[in-house]
Amino acid sequence: MGHLPKLIEDLALILIVAAFVVLIFRRIKQPLVLGYIIAGFLVSPNLNIFPSVVDSANIKTLAEIGVIFLLFSLGLEFSFKKLMNVGGSASITAFTEIIFITIAGYYTGKMLGWSTMDSLFLGGMLASSSTTIIIRAFDELGVKTKNFAKTVFGVLVVEDIVVILLMVLLSTIAVTKEFEGTQILFTVGKLLFFLILWFLLGIFLVPTLLKKIKNLVDDEILLVLSIGLCLGMVLIAVNVGFSAELGAFVMGSIIAETTMAEKVEHTLKSVKDLFAAVFFVSVGMMIDYSAMITYAWPIFIVTLLTLFGKMFSSALGAVISGQPLKQSVQVGMSMAQIGEFAFIVATLGLSLGVISDFLFPVAVGVSAITTFTTPYLIKFSEPFYQWLVKVIPPKYIARINQYSSNTQNIQAESAWKNILKNYARIIVINGIIILAIYLMFSRFLIPAINETLDSNDIKNIIGNALPVLFILPFLWALMVKRPSSGAYKELWTKTKYNRGPLLILEIFRIVLGIAILGFFLDRFASTTISFFITIPVAVVLIFIFSKRINKFYDRIEKRFITNLNDRTVNTQKEAMTRLAGNSEVTQNLAAWDVHIVELEVKPLAEYVGKTLVELQWREQYGINIGYIKRGKKLIHTPDRNQVLMPYDRVGIIATDDQFQVFKPVFDSEEIVEEENINHIKLGKILINHHSKKKGLTIRESGIRDKTDGLVIAIRRGDERILNPESSEILQLDDIVWVVGNRKKIEKLNVEI
Repeated sequence: MGHLPKLIEDLALILIVAAFVVLIFRRIKQPLVLGYIIAGFLVSPNLNIFPSVVDSANIKTLAEIGVIFLLFSLGLEFSFKKLMNVGGSASITAFTEIIFITIAGYYTGKMLGWSTMDSLFLGGMLASSSTTIIIRAFDELGVKTKNFAKTVFGVLVVEDIVVILLMVLLSTIAVTKEFEGTQILFTVGKLLFFLILWFLLGIFLVPTLLKKIKNLVDDEILLVLSIGLCLGMVLIAVNVGFSAELGAFVMGSIIAETTMAEKVEHTLKSVKDLFAAVFFVSVGMMIDYSAMITYAWPIFIVTLLTLFGKMFSSALGAVISGQPLKQSVQVGMSMAQIGEFAFIVATLGLSLGVISDFLFPVAVGVSAITTFTTPYLIKFSEPFYQWLVKVIPPKYIARINQYSSNTQNIQAESAWKNILKNYARIIVINGIIILAIYLMFSRFLIPAINETLDSNDIKNIIGNALPVLFILPFLWALMVKRPSSGAYKELWTKTKYNRGPLLILEIFRIVLGIAILGFFLDRFASTTISFFITIPVAVVLIFIFSKRINKFYDRIEKRFITNLNDRTVNTQKEAMTRLAGNSEVTQNLAAWDVHIVELEVKPLAEYVGKTLVELQWREQYGINIGYIKRGKKLIHTPDRNQVLMPYDRVGIIATDDQFQVFKPVFDSEEIVEEENINHIKLGKILINHHSKKKGLTIRESGIRDKTDGLVIAIRRGDERILNPESSEILQLDDIVWVVGNRKKIEKLNVEI
């Protein structure tokens, strides 16, 4: 009889028990994660009722692979563009909640007499809410189309990336045993540097590689390649001093920007699910039921902190960001739970050997309780708001709503703000690339050259020429390249008082570039002649060959932008775009609760074949139609004679109340996905003193034609004009709300 390794016996036991337990949890409609954890508890040595796992060391290794695949999959769903589209409201809400609950968690741990490390990791465990639990609750309660749900999804996106960064900080503190502000700032700076560098190089190289081999790749090769890229980035991240989880997340985020992201996610799903199941089972194996009984009081306290602390801090952040009180309460009561990230953070602490074993049962107990309470909190958020309105004095309610309303009056971005953002982007991106080239030469190339060559003169020539040659295109961009925005030309020609500050900015860039060049020569060359010859020659070459360097840099920039936008362009061509996840669109009219929901026309609907003017939906229900998606064709702001056809996907612009009344009329199922559409925006245009549109009617202003858009509202002082007539005259300080082409709205804002 052949020998069977204990690992295979253990895997058979784990997977069979896990399968039966999660079947029960699927039947009772509970999160499968908790099912896996309970399965792990059943096969653990802590419970002697069932056979238990023997080879726990190998199971731990498989669990670590599971965490890597979990973070890789999270990165695939994340994408950097999604983070950029989250918007200020969700970001402010997320940061308010994370800062509050992390600090509160730390001091709660200290109050319970725990060590500093236990308290720090408790704060990290509470920092993230559970995306899985929230989405399941939203599905069950049918609130995914509510305006507050879009804010919640945006907050979850920000939470994911912040908790990843928090894990890096916690691991750094755990290893160095230092809490100095300088060390933490250095770690944060190092982390941001490598994140931006990996993003730039990854977007430049990985999509290009995948496009080159697209015709040669099938599912098998794609699976092997994507796992190889993931583990390769894990290796790089660990070698530069970060965690394996960060490397996996970064590579997932890079692949998320490619046209093959969905295919990679689909191909990897089975492998990820298998190893993730092993990870959550391993979490359950660490639970000691006697420890849960012993620490019942801490579990109760941390549960109360999670429920009320996250509820309060999320609602407070939403109010600060300008959300109405009702929506803020709904956001707060949706975020009051912890989930899978709590287990990952606890696993990190245990693997580093810096936290106590009891934190695991605490995390599991709190997660289990808050999982069951989440649907009820979301369900009763509106009645709770109604109760608050009765309890809180009316003057405070009025102040909160006035504050929320006033945040919508913030003027469109000024030309100066645009120009400063563009300058900052040019300096930061090229500065990071130059710093990366410096590290490459100082750590690898120059030492190798010094070992290989004997002649000091040759070493000096190479030390002068080679680094400068590599940084030249990026140094040129940092010193000379102007922002592509039309804001620069507008500022220069509008008034002569703008020219002084613009010249100062240009001089500052040139001086900074020369300083960087001098730094390079000081590090790689030893003679003073370098400073008197190389720097002037390099500066002269930059200006003489400016056009050639410009073309070379433009090619690099064009490839990067093409790679970055490939997925979006491909998605639009394949008619796979959705509006449900666009948090920027849905949060702009928060004070009016206006957002966009996409619905699909049923083939037997009564209104099929009728024109919009015949249907009179705008007049009867107050809703607007922002677009119609028909196969591969996208019809922007359809006119009154447009006909609805079977399977059209229609973008309905409405408030929550309007949508609830209108939905039965439309008689269609909701299409709700988290993929967003980037070329349609619900934006605002300010009519100021310099605006040429002032005194013109909406029709005369040409706003609709210039934005491929539809004017849906005007804010005039305290007056709100919804669905204005085309004969409405635009007045000074009007804020005009338009749904249309994103780039054209932004361009019109600059022109106005």
